[in-house]
Amino acid sequence: MPQEYQNYVNGKWVGAKSGKTFENHNPANWNEVVGVFPYSDKADVDEAVKTARAAFDSWRLTPAPKRGDIMRKAGDILAARKEEIAKLMTREMGKVLLETRGDVQEGIDTAYYAATEGRRLFGNTVPSELPNKFNMSIRVPIGVAGIITPWNFPLAIPTWKIFPALVCGNTIVFKPAPDTPATGHLFVEILLEAGVPPGVINLVHGDVEAGSAMVEHPDIDLISFTGSSEVGKKISTLGSKTLKRVSLEMGGKNALIVMDDANLDLALEGVLWGVFGTTGQRCTATSRLIVHEKVYDKFLSMVLDKTAKLRLGDGLQEKVDVGPCINKAQQSKAEEYVHIGVKEGATVIAGGKRANGNGLSKGWFFEPTILANVTPAMRVAQEEIFGPVLSLIKVKSLEEAINIANNTKYGLSSSLYTQDLNAAFQAIRDIKAGITYINAPTIGAEAHMPFGGVKETGNGHREGGWTVYDFFSEWKTVYVDYSGKLQRAQIDNA
Repeated sequence: MPQEYQNYVNGKWVGAKSGKTFENHNPANWNEVVGVFPYSDKADVDEAVKTARAAFDSWRLTPAPKRGDIMRKAGDILAARKEEIAKLMTREMGKVLLETRGDVQEGIDTAYYAATEGRRLFGNTVPSELPNKFNMSIRVPIGVAGIITPWNFPLAIPTWKIFPALVCGNTIVFKPAPDTPATGHLFVEILLEAGVPPGVINLVHGDVEAGSAMVEHPDIDLISFTGSSEVGKKISTLGSKTLKRVSLEMGGKNALIVMDDANLDLALEGVLWGVFGTTGQRCTATSRLIVHEKVYDKFLSMVLDKTAKLRLGDGLQEKVDVGPCINKAQQSKAEEYVHIGVKEGATVIAGGKRANGNGLSKGWFFEPTILANVTPAMRVAQEEIFGPVLSLIKVKSLEEAINIANNTKYGLSSSLYTQDLNAAFQAIRDIKAGITYINAPTIGAEAHMPFGGVKETGNGHREGGWTVYDFFSEWKTVYVDYSGKLQRAQIDNA
């Protein structure tokens, strides 16, 4: 029998008030039910928010270094249980063990970074323009944070959001993606084991109904969301009705540029990792490969040769390179975009269809796919596919490559392979993206660096590094006048 999971609200493990549940399946073998979860609605969210609000005062008054110590303990537990978590994650969302271990390691890194930030929530002191007066600014918690996370990084992304939110003194209502609820559930168990008090963290499983209730709830003060641009826009609209602080991390259509002077062997490794890592199901995945005409044929031959050798299968098997799509809908989406590309004039030169042989028929596998003869205006060069599909574009110059890279509504990640220092810095300056890699693929964010994009990739906030702490805290300005008399800024200083 599959394991039955519950919500965590008000310090107790409970089912949904409605009694409704949903099943979570293994995308490599859809017959396997990973677990059964509460299908929560507005009533469950209301209870979780009420609990988080009640716990806020005691948590915000806990010294930030003490809050950081709990994050460190959570990191220790994650490290001790790394393999267990990685295997559960692979069963839930399909990516290979090498990657799920990396997902857990990112959570560990984020935990230890957050622990140090508990002692580094710096404010500023500045001179006053008046005598015998002291000016400073400090960070204060905001309140109840609603955390809505995606399925492709079911541990790392929740840690990106929840660790900083807790260190800053906020309480949490957390809704993991319905495709990966077990990993989110285990993460909450680890937070409790590490010492997060009951009520400070609340877990509500579910889908759109629970998510909408969180965004619209008047007593949730901020929302941090990672997911599609379409859903993010709806969250922005709903959140604005109650003037919530909203952080949106959304889609990408990332380009990797290979110039004629590039180290092609190095670029090849980066392309394969960027395109087919996580089965292409990353917001930072390499979706467009822009290659200089002088090396186009040679490099294409290298890419095709290596792509043909990639092994599809259950990510729990160590020799597998590429796992399944997360579900049938995502598999169908990849297939649909291949048809769209062909209809627009692209040519399928690798893959292009569902993979059903060699024991793959029970899962949502799609062949690693490459489309050639793609032009920049085609939908396959403009729209996020979120699958193992690469669009190839030939260019004559760096300037043309950069213009094409910028010619989408997204601006998350970008990459340039070159040995020309001048070209590298030109790309850093001119590519319109939140992240630019030089001689590295479009994927590979590090926990202590800002993460996010421009245009329709996000709404200006950043996750990761020191910048995320600005989102989860409020600046408070403090003036201390010890002159013993009324001093009027601007008037008495004229």
